[in-house]
Amino acid sequence: MEKIITVDGREVKMKASALVPRLYRFKFGRDMMRDMAQLKKVYTKAASLPEDATDEERAEAQLSMVDLTIFENLAYIMAKHANAAIPASPDEWLEQFNTFSIYEILPQLIDLWGLNVETQVKSKKNIARLTDR
Repeated sequence: MEKIITVDGREVKMKASALVPRLYRFKFGRDMMRDMAQLKKVYTKAASLPEDATDEERAEAQLSMVDLTIFENLAYIMAKHANAAIPASPDEWLEQFNTFSIYEILPQLIDLWGLNVETQVKSKKNIARLTDR
C-alpha cells in the first residue's frame, strides 16, 4: 500500500508492506509491531484528552523522546521503502524538513499500516476459501 502524506508542506510517498517490519528491525534493531502498538496507545491517549484537560493531564499524555524517535524511524522507513533515493539515514532525511506536527502525520502512518494489514488478512481469508473447496 502506498500513500502520499504532506510533511512540512511537501508531499512524501510512504509505503507499507510485509517488508517494512524487516527493514525496521534491520535498520534500528527494534520490533516495529511492538513500537507501533506503543505509539498507537500514546497517540490515542493524547487524542482523547478532553478540551478542559489540566496541564498535568496534557503533560502526561505527551509523547516521550523514545516515542518521538520511534515515530521518526517509522516515518523514515516507510518513506525509504517508497523511494530508494531518500538519504541513507533518518537524520539526513529529517534534515530536509522544518518542524511538523507528529499529531497530523502519525494517524496517517497508523492508517497506512492498518490498510496494509487489512489487505493481508483479506488475502488469507480468500486463500482459505479457495483451499476449502
